[in-house]
Amino acid sequence: MHAIDTDARERVVTAEPYAPFPVSATAATWHLRRTEVPTPSGPIMVHHRPGHDPLLLLHGVAGSWSTWTPVLRAAHGIGDRGLVLVDLPGWGSSPAPDGPLDLDVVAGALTTVLDTLGVDRVDVVGHSMGAFVGLHLAVVAPERVRSVALVSGTTVATADAARHPLRGLCTLPAFTLLRAGLTVTGEAARPMLRGLARVGLLPLVAAPVFTHVRRLDASVLDAFVEELRPTRFTDAARAAGDYDLGRWRSVSCPVTAIAGRDDVFARVSDLEALRALVPQTRTVLLDDCGHFAHVEHPTAVARTLALV
Repeated sequence: MHAIDTDARERVVTAEPYAPFPVSATAATWHLRRTEVPTPSGPIMVHHRPGHDPLLLLHGVAGSWSTWTPVLRAAHGIGDRGLVLVDLPGWGSSPAPDGPLDLDVVAGALTTVLDTLGVDRVDVVGHSMGAFVGLHLAVVAPERVRSVALVSGTTVATADAARHPLRGLCTLPAFTLLRAGLTVTGEAARPMLRGLARVGLLPLVAAPVFTHVRRLDASVLDAFVEELRPTRFTDAARAAGDYDLGRWRSVSCPVTAIAGRDDVFARVSDLEALRALVPQTRTVLLDDCGHFAHVEHPTAVARTLALV
């Protein structure tokens, strides 16, 4: 059921079950081929298959290519479209680059991946940090990007909280406190999370991120722990804080921004802020949804993006 809010956001209420699908790392299910692509910033691990109108799927800071598998399942493998699922530098099976995250370097690596695979133009779908990367790719390589979809994107409010941490304690406290905690603990956070998982306390830690953490398949939280990279998280936050959001005004392709009403890493007001920067943005608000819209409501995301 769709209704139009007075502020022009589409509000989506879904009847489908919450988080109905597991996260799976079985690439063969969707006929994906695993390839290591050399790039100037180091090798990038890619899962891909040929097809028309290819999609480039970019994960967030606690994810990898497999984070998108609930959407693939909801969209019946997305038909016979081409797929390019990337482990961004330092995440998943892609080794960390030398030095901190640089968005120009990441965009360059992505264009190298597309060149290597013989893919000309793509529809980009990015989650969280991947949404930020997707918008930047549309800025620096507009000829390669047909459209951009932001799924639970960390955009305007996140960049402001990263730039002004004290203000972020009021505007995005979960993000600001997590950044501070990971800055202190560094990579020690990962064994700590594994320990919490072993004693059954991980849902308490992950609860702010998901609207109904107790309804998640165990594979979702397992992937959340396995894919979190504390150093890369703090690098990504720093890059967001340093970024000139005004650059997004040059984006000319269609943009869709999907947000969860309960997202603690973004604000609902980001939708209006994005539309001010990129006027052609279509904004969609999902009820009963936190920061992982593609996991919590994969069918609604797939339907909104016309993948089914």
